[in-house]
Amino acid sequence: MMQGSLLIIGGSGFIGRNLVEKSLKVGFNVTVISLTKITDNKKISGVIYIHADITNLLVLKEKLLGICFNYVVNLSGYIDHSSYLDGGHNAINAHFNGLQNLLQVLDWGLIKRFVQIGSSDEYGNISAPQFEHMCESPISSYSLGKLASTKLLKMLYQTEKFPVVILRLFLVYGEGQNNKRFIPQIIQGCLLGKKFPVSKGDQLRDFCYIDDITSGILQSLTKDEALGEVINLASGDSTSIRSVVEKIQNLIGNGNPEFGKIAYRKSENMALYANIDKAKLLLEWQPKIDLNKGLTNSIDFYRTNE
Repeated sequence: MMQGSLLIIGGSGFIGRNLVEKSLKVGFNVTVISLTKITDNKKISGVIYIHADITNLLVLKEKLLGICFNYVVNLSGYIDHSSYLDGGHNAINAHFNGLQNLLQVLDWGLIKRFVQIGSSDEYGNISAPQFEHMCESPISSYSLGKLASTKLLKMLYQTEKFPVVILRLFLVYGEGQNNKRFIPQIIQGCLLGKKFPVSKGDQLRDFCYIDDITSGILQSLTKDEALGEVINLASGDSTSIRSVVEKIQNLIGNGNPEFGKIAYRKSENMALYANIDKAKLLLEWQPKIDLNKGLTNSIDFYRTNE
């Protein structure tokens, strides 16, 4: 059993909530910072919840005054592919400036590990499979905000030995994910048996089940070999968007996806899937749940919770 105080920023989201539950089981005292106020019926017993916007330094200082943490996982921010003038500048602020505020408020002397959750989007249009040593090339404000955070934290490790690990997540899925995300949308469309638009589906992507992802995050809290490193956390397998839609359709036995009705995003990387050798070596981690099992679990959840 691990012990210590763990702060999870963004702990009320899909990944965060699953991480909170697993962290409690292994013995952490958990505090969550959430941008939205959590209602009592959605709170997890034994967790301290703090409602705060980390982009507001004064509020963050006030909320965390006198509270100490040994471990921090930064899941803050949101996915936003908007152009810079249409809201992308807000995404940069949420990710990069929010991180800087956290670094100013937290007591570095007590922190044993700071885990930054990065994104596969940091790679931009680099050819697949994506390795951590590749030179990143962000193609959106969101991915720039993520990459700027990565570069700042790597610099702090190199110059001040700040105990950071950066995990680059690819596509995470599982029970309880936001209904606006890709897999829940497809599942719900098929369960309803209706026609629904999707892209042509030639994109190759890397889908990793939520329980594997949270296990990898917890592993990164204990492995000193991972300090200062950027590590891909993913399945390591490439799957086309079309094949995922068809798998869901076949597992449910219903649904009418209309392929090609949605255009590809401008500058979209058509092949985004990870090499995970580094995670296997440094974290002694690899995914255990294959796509068929993960999709079956997800379908069962949404069928029960329609």
